[in-house]
Amino acid sequence: MRSIATVPEGLLNALYIVPVLAVLILVHEFGHFFAARAVGAKVEEFGIGIPPRLKGWVYRDVLWSINWIPFGGFVRVLGEDGKNMDRGSMNAKSPLQRAFFLAAGSAMNLLLAAVLMIVIVGVQGIPTSSVYVEQVQPGSPAEQAGLEAGDRVLELGGVPIVGAEDVGSRTREFAGRPMSIVFERDGETTETTVVPRQNPPEGEGPTGVLLAAPFRTTVTVTGVAPGSAVAASGLLAGDTLVEINGRDATDYFVVAEELSDSAGGTVPLTVHRGAEERLFSLAVPATAATADGFAEVGLSAEFQPVYEKVAPAQVIPRGIGMAWSQMTQMLGGLRDLVTGAAPLSQIAGPIGMGQITSEIVEASALPLWVTLAQLTILLSLNLAILNLLPLPALDGGRLFFVLVEVLRGGRRIPPEREGVVHLAGMVILIGLMFVVAFLDVGRLLGGRSFLP
Repeated sequence: MRSIATVPEGLLNALYIVPVLAVLILVHEFGHFFAARAVGAKVEEFGIGIPPRLKGWVYRDVLWSINWIPFGGFVRVLGEDGKNMDRGSMNAKSPLQRAFFLAAGSAMNLLLAAVLMIVIVGVQGIPTSSVYVEQVQPGSPAEQAGLEAGDRVLELGGVPIVGAEDVGSRTREFAGRPMSIVFERDGETTETTVVPRQNPPEGEGPTGVLLAAPFRTTVTVTGVAPGSAVAASGLLAGDTLVEINGRDATDYFVVAEELSDSAGGTVPLTVHRGAEERLFSLAVPATAATADGFAEVGLSAEFQPVYEKVAPAQVIPRGIGMAWSQMTQMLGGLRDLVTGAAPLSQIAGPIGMGQITSEIVEASALPLWVTLAQLTILLSLNLAILNLLPLPALDGGRLFFVLVEVLRGGRRIPPEREGVVHLAGMVILIGLMFVVAFLDVGRLLGGRSFLP
């Protein structure tokens, strides 16, 4: 009798990256495809994957191919080699038409990100989150400013903070300069000043804090362990936690911190049971200070995100605005990679993307479709930006040659020279892909995570 081993959930979650990447690549290449048709250039092949070819068929004078290497895709257009000057050749088109063709792939990825964000905002609404200081590094600017673990960050430099990404962008703007911080501690609001470091120690960040940004949620008791402290307190499954130790029970971080801080003592709880509001006192074991407080008190809970509903007239502008915000944050992250402010260990190839997908799906409290849509938005913006970088073999590198042609008054660089540059760029990119894949495998084998 054969036994069938179950597939680990983490691996199944990682496989979500396959259809996500397929959609991104198809959208990108269809952008090039339709742009080529729009300017009257002949499309010779639309390829899914990277050759060698597995299967191909001709439809409407275009070779449609499926290739062996699944990560990638391409549109081959007549005249891209720079030699053919026939009427249907891309090489015979004006600089503006060629630039339109080259930029169309990234434009489609930007459009996809905006459309998906609009769908999320319109269907699901906008989840809100709170930003807490989870850890303060000794001797850091944050410690000198008086910040402590558990503080809730409200404003930075006079601007309200709604997510952890806002903290990163604001601290980069104030690097080397005093920045005001408004935070909440024990129900009281305090303001102080911190000077973000321009060249912080690795892993510490400009201010030296580790942040937690959980979604605001409802907290519902789903299980009470027999004989546990929660059972002794009188809490029942189905109760909704309203307050813990006088603080609004808005998310996982608040509940976990209050259980830890109350270790060895008692903590007051306010819950909704049906239409009634009831008060309880929970005796918290001393071990909750160093272990999982939920397990130590015998509490299981569901944290359901609370969404801000958006008026129909605001769905499109809010969606586009959120997509734009993500893109600007991504540009800031790219700048940090180039300047060395962010570690190169955050770069990932297809294997690393699978790991990221698995970790995000497992950690997210959002519905699966929203989580995958947000991941698709992130990767679509990433693909759009990277492809427009002025590097050989990328769309941005080819756009650079078009720009040089325009600046030279229409005199083109010889196709043979441009071809050599792009070939060298392709070789370097393939080499980098192998290096990144090696690092991705090492990260997996070492048990290291992308998420803090």
